[in-house]
Amino acid sequence: MLLDIVSLLLDIVSGLITGACLLRLYMQMQRIPFANPMGRLVFALTDWLVMPLRKIVPSAGRWDLSCLIGAYLAQLVEYAILTLLSNLHSVIVYAPLESLFGMARVALSGMMMLLIVNTVLSWVQAHSPISVVMERLCEPLLRPVRRYVPLMGGIDFSPLVVIVILQVLLIVLNHLRVAVLSLALF
Repeated sequence: MLLDIVSLLLDIVSGLITGACLLRLYMQMQRIPFANPMGRLVFALTDWLVMPLRKIVPSAGRWDLSCLIGAYLAQLVEYAILTLLSNLHSVIVYAPLESLFGMARVALSGMMMLLIVNTVLSWVQAHSPISVVMERLCEPLLRPVRRYVPLMGGIDFSPLVVIVILQVLLIVLNHLRVAVLSLALF
């Protein structure tokens, strides 16, 4: 029971930090200005980790590798602690691999959350400053699907289609994770 509680709390904290680092990276790649409430929140959650990493990790074009490494480190700390608490002796193999899958899981879940928030905001506050940012973040995900899914009765079903695709990707990721970890641990 105690391990489950610690696992939940670690998952929340590392998921928040990982998600914020990945969102910072994505916002930079989409050239979204950070002078909005969402950008300020992302900076507040990640500056303590990303800024020191930036001094030693160079960027690679539009990829801010310090954000990517920060997200990975947050996941690595979570899985290293969980591995040590679970008495697994293969922390050197298990934690780094699980951290990669954890990052991918947070990225897919974060995209789903962005789509849900964007959809709800489009119904309630279509012209708020945050909705403009959300639209710009979701547009690269929705654009390819909108080519094939027409409006039906004036309603855009492309967010629903993308969320279903992301759910399928989460299932595939989980099965891949199990396969890779079973090979690596035996």
